[in-house]
Amino acid sequence: MIPLVAAAHGSRDPRAAATVHELLTVVRSRAACRGFGGLDVRAAFLEHCAPSLPQVLSAVGCPCAIVPLLLTAAYHSKTDIPAQLASARAAEVSLAGTLGPDRLLLTALERRLAEAGAGLDDASRARTSVVLAAAGSADPSANATIARLAAAWQRDGRWRAVVPGYAAAGGPSPAEAVAGLRGPVVVATYLLAPGYFADKIRTSALAAGADVVSGVLGAAPEVADVVLTRYEGSLGLGFAPSRAERFVAGAQLYRTDRGDRLVNNALHPGKSTGTDGFGGMCISGQGPRTPSGRHGTDGAPTSRCSRRSPRRSSCACSTTRARRRVRRESR
Repeated sequence: MIPLVAAAHGSRDPRAAATVHELLTVVRSRAACRGFGGLDVRAAFLEHCAPSLPQVLSAVGCPCAIVPLLLTAAYHSKTDIPAQLASARAAEVSLAGTLGPDRLLLTALERRLAEAGAGLDDASRARTSVVLAAAGSADPSANATIARLAAAWQRDGRWRAVVPGYAAAGGPSPAEAVAGLRGPVVVATYLLAPGYFADKIRTSALAAGADVVSGVLGAAPEVADVVLTRYEGSLGLGFAPSRAERFVAGAQLYRTDRGDRLVNNALHPGKSTGTDGFGGMCISGQGPRTPSGRHGTDGAPTSRCSRRSPRRSSCACSTTRARRRVRRESR
């Protein structure tokens, strides 16, 4: 069975690595329920702590599937991970998209709010405002994704208001967002693991008057399910909300469901690798999702293979071959 390598950001705070390992314990447990009993799941860290991604790739060998434990598509998913793959000169690996945005992550946020004491009944939602507190990014598209996620949660969650707050880059900060709202205000911490930013969000939001600040997403079962969905999607075993692409380091050759093609950038900057995760509402800004699961800027269905040539049959069969290989190895 193809190993799953979970690539986390990494932190100097030991609580962060402990939380990642706790999450992966849940991933292993839930993998068995999805037909992946005995799945080899390993953690790698992009910075600050070991083991690094190249170290884990060297240990597990290839092929393997890399799932970034990142909530938005920004520098680490667009540039850092592809660069580390290239420097490691790994053999063929499957690289999934980021975990977020995804509807299951909103369910996990509500789980954490309830654990912190926030009321989730209809009457409480109608009078309560939520600050969706993320780390923030120097990449404007990542912050815009958080803003669209907040708008979708307000609409679907029936909260009085949901506004974004950014702890590191962009504005408003979580404290500023709390101060700008009236009535009960709760803060949903949209971070995967505890550390500097989680502590900063909690301290500043409570000082600004927040009634409740939730804990990080951590090892919530919904997060584990998103990790497994990304893993399955990267291998072509199911619908992949964040379309995965196979990466061969060095040559930077991506094998996709549209055939093999060379690219000279890192995960196609300017093209989001995120997903809407909202049943057709495109949070990623790529355009509406078509019935086939692909995006078109005008909402029109896009072809499965961009080339009408004899190679089309090999493109169309790549998913079937991946399915058969994993099923054979799991026996």
